Amino acid sequence: MTTSKPSRRKFLKILGGGTILAAAGATTFALTRTPHKALAPWGAATSYTEPRRRALAHALLAPNPHNLQPWLIELQGDDTVIIHRDDTRELPMTDPFNRQIFIGLGCFLEQLVIAASADGYTVDLTPLPEGDNGPIAHATFTKGATPDPLAAQILHRHCDKGIYTGAPITADAVTALAPYTNIVTDSDQVDALRTIGLNALKVELFTPRTLKESVDVMRIGKREINANPDGIELQGALFDLGKMSGYITDELLMDTAHPSFQGVIQDYTDAFTSTPAFVYLNTDTNTRADQIETGRKWLRMHLKITELGLGLQPVSQALQEYPEMADHYKTIHQMLASDGQTVQMLGRLGYGTSAIKTPRWPLEAKLLNET
Repeated sequence: MTTSKPSRRKFLKILGGGTILAAAGATTFALTRTPHKALAPWGAATSYTEPRRRALAHALLAPNPHNLQPWLIELQGDDTVIIHRDDTRELPMTDPFNRQIFIGLGCFLEQLVIAASADGYTVDLTPLPEGDNGPIAHATFTKGATPDPLAAQILHRHCDKGIYTGAPITADAVTALAPYTNIVTDSDQVDALRTIGLNALKVELFTPRTLKESVDVMRIGKREINANPDGIELQGALFDLGKMSGYITDELLMDTAHPSFQGVIQDYTDAFTSTPAFVYLNTDTNTRADQIETGRKWLRMHLKITELGLGLQPVSQALQEYPEMADHYKTIHQMLASDGQTVQMLGRLGYGTSAIKTPRWPLEAKLLNET
């Protein structure tokens, strides 16, 4: 589950930086560029009083591939929720078997369970009650649960896509994470994963159809983000100015020879270079149930990482299953998996401060009914 975000610094250079900002009245303009409507679900999550809606409003803040938010919700009776997959929200170029989509749905389910526990409700969760092609899960709420300590991190969890400090992960943090994930801190292995991760990212960015898949879901500037609070958001004054002035276009974002694109590659290189550790999750088989369970584990791991004051970014390009990625897919499995296992998720881990909230559709936009 990865998102690509072009560098603000590089776009500043292309757009003439200070000259354009000064002409626009930099400070005043910048202060008005936050897409508050798209970010409102983060603040609204605690405003619901009905237990299912309150838990669902927290669940929809879960991480998911390209922030597509591929869930639809059906309320049934007084205590049941049916979660469906929105099959219009897929990534056929980079996720042709919807593996990452199902992992994202697993993240949603686990956050639902954790959020409900904070209000004293147990969720009897039945994943795939009608098989792989039916609903994702049935969830029945029952009063009487011990709050999960990780619930306190839900509103603080964000993907940290920036440059880390490079400081090694402390031994205490490694120990704390051991029950949640596989963690790689050996310098030689970390260096190998940096190289594979960056090279796999380049494959995605320099393969026209996979790059276009990302460009197609980019929301550039406040207006676009508020109108469609999903996908890959490019927020901030520079992106607003670039969009309004006509500098930032789909053609520019697809132009791999443009200086801005080379700047983005350098930013990713710097990010990987700063990474002191990686985490990954494997499964012995690769069923839909495995993928959902991986998402549940990834979500718990990310909340624990947040509690420990660490940053995490999924970097799963090398795990994608399309022809151009085959060599990297093979290499990463040789490194991290036993025979027959599937590496379901890979992420870079470190100390950083650049994590920000990402847009979300409000709960009401995802409800199929309210019976």
